[in-house]
Amino acid sequence: MSVFRRMRDITVANLNEKLEQSQDPVKLIDQFLYTTREEISEAERLYQQYANHTKQLQHQVDQATSMRNRREEQALLALKAGEDNLAKLALQEKIIYEEKLEQYGGLLEQSRQSLLELEQQLGELKMEYQSVYSKRQYYAARMETLRLQQRMNQRAAAYGGGDIPKMFGRLEDRLTDWELEAKSLRDLRRMGQEYAVQAGETVATVLERELAKLKEKLNKDGKE
Repeated sequence: MSVFRRMRDITVANLNEKLEQSQDPVKLIDQFLYTTREEISEAERLYQQYANHTKQLQHQVDQATSMRNRREEQALLALKAGEDNLAKLALQEKIIYEEKLEQYGGLLEQSRQSLLELEQQLGELKMEYQSVYSKRQYYAARMETLRLQQRMNQRAAAYGGGDIPKMFGRLEDRLTDWELEAKSLRDLRRMGQEYAVQAGETVATVLERELAKLKEKLNKDGKE
């Protein structure tokens, strides 16, 4: 496993651990996506640098190959012409270009392997980004649903759950109480009026009786 892969595994593991404790998973996922985008940009820049470096190495290999082949042909021509010294000089240069070819060929192979590995890493990063982004959209929708549900519950609680029958039931009870109170006051007034009438009748009766007694006394006094 490459160092890159181990680092990404650690990063994803940390994300999973934080998600379990986070009150705002969408914000945490956004931070992870931001970091991943930065890594993708850095990997793309590095990939481009490696691609340019690979082209330069390929150019050196191609040039060394061409010069080696040319010096070999020149050595053959010199031998055919009986010019052994010229043939040796050409072969010496051929050996130099062969060494160069071997050196640059090794660097080219190493660069190609690194380029392939980096390309794989880029693919993994982009796939990982898309996967997390899709989940981010899903969790964002769930959080919005939860937020709206909480607002709806708060509104329902503020208005007593919107129970219209209960609301009018309480109003009916209050009106009934007021009506009973008014009726009680009317009954008390009526009773007071009746008592006053009865009291007036009683006083008149007493006065008549006393007047009769007084007349009777006057009659007795007159006879004497």
